[in-house]
Amino acid sequence: MAGNFHSVKCPDCENEQVVFGKASTEVACAVCGHVLVRPTGGAAEIEGEVLDTVERRA
Repeated sequence: MAGNFHSVKCPDCENEQVVFGKASTEVACAVCGHVLVRPTGGAAEIEGEVLDTVERRA
């Protein structure tokens, strides 16, 4: 499965969470519940600040 994992900072509570760049469902912050990732049918729309690419997959 191609796609990358990213470390994302929540814009509301600044919690850092690892998310999949091609998520097929909404991903909420584990602390405050703010939606961090929204699916788009391809690369997901990331709402928070991307801090780092944790794992690259080809």
